[in-house]
Amino acid sequence: MSRHVAIVTDSTAYLPQRTMERHGITAVPLTVVLGDEALEEGTEVSTRSLAQALQKRRPVTTSRPSPQLFAETYRKVAEAGATEIVSLHLSAELSGTYDAAVVAAREAPVPVRVVDTGMVAMALGFCALAAAEAAETGGTVDEAVTAAEKRAASTSAYFYVDTLDYLRRGGRIGAAQALLGSALAVKPLLQLDGGRIDLLEKVRTASKAIARLEELVADRAGNASVDIAVHHLAAPERASALAERLRGRVPGVADLHVSEVGAVIGAHTGPGLLGVVVSPR
Repeated sequence: MSRHVAIVTDSTAYLPQRTMERHGITAVPLTVVLGDEALEEGTEVSTRSLAQALQKRRPVTTSRPSPQLFAETYRKVAEAGATEIVSLHLSAELSGTYDAAVVAAREAPVPVRVVDTGMVAMALGFCALAAAEAAETGGTVDEAVTAAEKRAASTSAYFYVDTLDYLRRGGRIGAAQALLGSALAVKPLLQLDGGRIDLLEKVRTASKAIARLEELVADRAGNASVDIAVHHLAAPERASALAERLRGRVPGVADLHVSEVGAVIGAHTGPGLLGVVVSPR
């Protein structure tokens, strides 16, 4: 049998369905719990229902996929013809998803390389795409992993949130914890750093924070050829406007994606999120 390296990721990569189908990428869903109802991200819970639950201060939690779900996914991918699998996931600092994948990989019918990308959202998505493109050209598992890790090392992610309250509740802000007292009174800008979400700057108003977010992205992109993803939760107009400004301001932009985050990330950021991923090619 000829070697076929398949790519598996998780639902927090937020890759468009058509892109996953084109590259043969499989996403394992995380779970969102609204009240006492557990729902799979991407198929069973909408971002609108999530935003409404958060605004009404209903209990919202998230959980990793079970090792059993990963095992079933690996089995199906192997049955479809994969002889090896690269399984790329969101930062282990933010979720136990990586750990669940590692457990399942031990019993998989084909070899599985599980990778903690240290990324999330389309920062993870771009890593999965890089690995898939390497595999499509006949690359080995090592070459696919190297492509993903190289992409991760050069990718930056910045976030504007209306409040740090949701991140505080979920324990997802790391070193920013000590700054909560003052940060909650202003508009925070955050970044993904070392697999964790940390406070980057505090800005006085929403408009100034979004302008600063745009400036950070433009400076990070420079004149390089870059892919950009603009994420939002319940803020489509602001996201579209920001994307258009970045298209005019970043000379090397190749692909520019605009999408609403799924329920897992949205549960920890709250409505009003704007996030931008900058990923040099």
